[in-house]
Amino acid sequence: MTATDPALTALSQGWIALSLLHGKIETRVERALQSGHRLSVREFSLLDVLSRQHNGPGGHLQMKQVADAVGLSQSATTRLVTRLEDRGLLTRYLCDTDRRGIYTDVTDDGLVLLAEARPTNDSALRAALDEAARNPELAPLVRAVEELKAIPA
Repeated sequence: MTATDPALTALSQGWIALSLLHGKIETRVERALQSGHRLSVREFSLLDVLSRQHNGPGGHLQMKQVADAVGLSQSATTRLVTRLEDRGLLTRYLCDTDRRGIYTDVTDDGLVLLAEARPTNDSALRAALDEAARNPELAPLVRAVEELKAIPA
């Protein structure tokens, strides 16, 4: 294969289109969450992931699992958790069975903010996808996103 190989060119164009769609969605959702709730997309995602924890086996996530779920490094996730903890939206505590383990829960204030922000997130996401669907290069990607099912935890 060469740099001008049609298969590589098509693959590159597909990747560029996917990156463009992601950027359009993230920009739209970020703007809506910031203006309506003083939350970034990453902060919303972190609150959302942590709000889904439960008290059953494997119900509490370790920091590496949280980082993987929100697409950040462990250090960036820890900084994000600290920021939200400083705002009173999260709380950290030691694991009962392993004193080295630290878990993070969403506070009542965090749950209220998340509930208020969720419709904003969903509406901005829908608007961004609708706008992108009008672009013939992005429309197939929009359809693919819309057909995705929830990823099991």
